[in-house]
Amino acid sequence: MFPKLGIKAKNFTLPDQAGNMHSLKDYAGRWVVLYFYPKDDTPGCTVEACQFRDNFPKFKRSLAVVLGVSVDAVKKHAKFATKYKLPFTLLADEEKKVVELYGVWAKKKFMRREYTGILRTSFLISPEGKVAKVYENVKPDGHAEEVLKDIKELSKN
Repeated sequence: MFPKLGIKAKNFTLPDQAGNMHSLKDYAGRWVVLYFYPKDDTPGCTVEACQFRDNFPKFKRSLAVVLGVSVDAVKKHAKFATKYKLPFTLLADEEKKVVELYGVWAKKKFMRREYTGILRTSFLISPEGKVAKVYENVKPDGHAEEVLKDIKELSKN
């Protein structure tokens, strides 16, 4: 089950594509885009990552941090980030602790086959560390722009 709006986002610590450790609490006081995606270097995940990349200057201006999370290994994240020149952090949840903590590790169906994997979901976490918005069943194309618009709107309040 996804964390509910308005509650404190659950802290975690994971390695990034360079092997450096990151905790959610490290970003207190900033907007955090925590986006969970199924797999590095696949069509939908590449579209989503590249759109976050292309909009990255706007995220920086709004003082937002972009954190992509999948269960791929650190080395796979490094290749993906290098190949597409991703300027943001990719976190490796190889033990599936964070995907389970955030309720995005679940049964899925694709072409009549059932398997367990990541539900493409994003969480917008406020500078106060609370879940400000949950994006379920994310469509990769246009998602980065949608999140930017929401940060702008929510920053007014």
